[in-house]
Amino acid sequence: MLAFILRRLVQALVVMVVVALVAFLLFQYVGDPVYAMLGQDASPEQIRQLRADLGLDQSFVVQFWRFLGNAIQGDFGISLQQGASVSRLIVERFPATFELAAVASALAVLIGVPLGVFAALRRGSWLGQVVMAGSLLGVSLPTFLIGILLILVFSVELSWLPSFGRGDPVMVGAWSSGLLTVEGWRHVLLPAVTLAVFQLTLILRLVRSEMLEVLRTDYIKFARARGLSDKAVHFGHALRNTLVPVMTITGLQLGQVIAFSIITETVFQWPGMGLLFIQAVTFADVPIMAAYLCMIALIFVVINLVVDLLYFSVDPRLRAERTAAH
Repeated sequence: MLAFILRRLVQALVVMVVVALVAFLLFQYVGDPVYAMLGQDASPEQIRQLRADLGLDQSFVVQFWRFLGNAIQGDFGISLQQGASVSRLIVERFPATFELAAVASALAVLIGVPLGVFAALRRGSWLGQVVMAGSLLGVSLPTFLIGILLILVFSVELSWLPSFGRGDPVMVGAWSSGLLTVEGWRHVLLPAVTLAVFQLTLILRLVRSEMLEVLRTDYIKFARARGLSDKAVHFGHALRNTLVPVMTITGLQLGQVIAFSIITETVFQWPGMGLLFIQAVTFADVPIMAAYLCMIALIFVVINLVVDLLYFSVDPRLRAERTAAH
C-alpha cells in the first residue's frame, strides 16, 4: 500500500512540474508583461529597469526555477488587468466554483445512478427506452444551449428562478457560501442543472452498461439459484459491484466539472474561477491564466490520487494482485 501511494505521489509531482512549465511558457510567449504594465509609450530605460526588477533579464532556467518556487508558495504575481494579487482573486472565486461543481455532481449522482439502474432492470419497457433516449439527448446537446433553454423557460417565461449571479453569499470564516440561504439555492439551481446534465447522462449510461454486464456473471446466476429475491440480487450484489467503476468515473468527472465550468459560469455570469479565466483570456492577463492552469491541474491530480486510493481499498481484486506480485 505504501509503495502504491509513493508511486502515485511521484507521478503527481511529475505532472505538476510539467503543468508548471506550460504555465511558465505563457509568460514567455503570450504578451509582454512589461509593456502591459508600462504601456507602449515607455522609454527604453524604463523597460530595461522594469525587466531587471522583475528578473526577466535572467536565463530561462533561473526564471522557471523562481516561478516554480513562487507557485509552490501560491504566489503567481499581480493581475495585469485588476492590479490585485492573483492568489487572492483565485481564493475569492474558488468557493463559488466549488459549490457549483459540488451541487452539479450531487445532482448527477443522485439522479443518474437510480435512472441507470432502472434503465438496466427495465431495458425492454417503453419507460426504459424513454430514459435512454433522454440520455442520448443530454449527451448531444451543448452546455451553452442547455443553459440558454433553462433561462428561457424558468427565468423568462415562468419567472421562477434568477438567470444570473450568485445571490448574497454568507461568509463563514474565509469561505463565502451561497448554500446557506434560500436565495443562494435559487441562484445555483439553473447553473447546477446545466452543468450536471452531461455528467448525469454519462453516469446513467455507465451504470446501465455495468449493471447489465454484472447481471450476466456467474455469481449472480448462483445467487438466483440459491433462491435470493430479485431485490437482494439487484441491490445487494449487482449494484454494489456496479458502483466500483462508477465511483472512479464520478471522481474524475468532479475535476472535469470544476475545470470545464467556464461555459456555464459565462452563460449565468456566475462569479467563479471560470468567469475569471474568461475575463483573463479577453485581456491577455497571463498571471491569472497561469494560476488557473496550475490550480485546475492540482485539483485533477488530487482527485485522481484520492480515486485511486479509494479504488484500491474498495476493489479486493487489486489488493490480491498487489499481494501476488510481492
